[in-house]
Amino acid sequence: MEIKMVDLKNQYLRIKDEIRKSVDEVLFSSQYIKGRQVEEFEQSLKEYLGVRYAITCANGTDALQIALMSLDLKPNDEVICPSFSFIASAEVIALLGLRPVFVDVDYNNFNTTAKNIKQAISIKTKAIIVVHLFGQSAEMEEILSIAKQYNLYVIEDNAQSFGAESIFSDGSAKKLGTIGNIGCTSFFPTKNLACYGDGGAIFTDDDILAEKLRMIANHGSKQKYNSQRIGVNSRLDTLQAAILQVKLKYLDQYLKKRQEVANIYNNELKNLEQIILPSKSPNSTHTFNQYTIKVMEKKRNDLQTYLKSKNIPTAIYYPIALHKQTALSLVSRKGNEMTNTDRLCSEVLSLPMHTELSIEQQKYITENIKQFFIQEKK
Repeated sequence: MEIKMVDLKNQYLRIKDEIRKSVDEVLFSSQYIKGRQVEEFEQSLKEYLGVRYAITCANGTDALQIALMSLDLKPNDEVICPSFSFIASAEVIALLGLRPVFVDVDYNNFNTTAKNIKQAISIKTKAIIVVHLFGQSAEMEEILSIAKQYNLYVIEDNAQSFGAESIFSDGSAKKLGTIGNIGCTSFFPTKNLACYGDGGAIFTDDDILAEKLRMIANHGSKQKYNSQRIGVNSRLDTLQAAILQVKLKYLDQYLKKRQEVANIYNNELKNLEQIILPSKSPNSTHTFNQYTIKVMEKKRNDLQTYLKSKNIPTAIYYPIALHKQTALSLVSRKGNEMTNTDRLCSEVLSLPMHTELSIEQQKYITENIKQFFIQEKK
């Protein structure tokens, strides 16, 4: 039995006629940069998310960098971000001469907490990057309250949680990426909404920020050859926009399938005392970009090796925390103790999760996990 961590081929085969038609329209137009499909996709993004501005760019890392550049921060200003995250979250901060300040995350849902953010604030703190990890929201209502209290910008990274909603105490809900000052996302092939290469986007309801963001992504200019501020060259090409426009129509179906896959994992693995299943926060819906278990008693690596021998792929997101990354050691500081982050790095294991995963494949995966622990008891 062949099992993939992410099955992009079979997802493509389901919609290949639409994809090919959309791509052919771009090829025949020959408008590979800033073709009409880019504008159409940005309009579709705005409608789906319920946000005033959607500005596409080359990738998710660029989205974060452009967002920070639009805030006009000064060298050595501090930006708070989680240590349990992909390096892009902090890399862009350091790249701009700012200082990453790492905070611990919640052990149960993997996300930044308002309490940890508040502990890390100093007189130099100017912004918070909130990463909505693995498919669900951080506690945005509380984080927004703290940001307002200390006059801080909030940048959301919903690359793994595109399509999820944060639920507020009054019962209202908003799509992630539309709650803070700026939202950032990635369309990397493994994401919920994924293109066939690199791609990203930035979201805001702020008129002034939107103008800055669009200029920065286009060499700092509104008019060609007239750059008014320092910018970058970061564009979503027309071919990728055409592909994403098709896939956006199916996004809610894809998210429903991911939730169904997660439910099967939950039911099959719920009686195993040696693992902790992913928890769902009451303040969020969940897209399950990853299905990440925690393996107790230092058996994570042994389980991963065993599953590999059964041709079952797994992944560790993330094996090394950001506060332990050599590249960031001299330019960052810790805002609090990283007890949960350090523990998670030694326990987390992500199982195959995608829209094409069959019940038969999941049964094979879960039976082998059970078998591993049966053998361990002997």
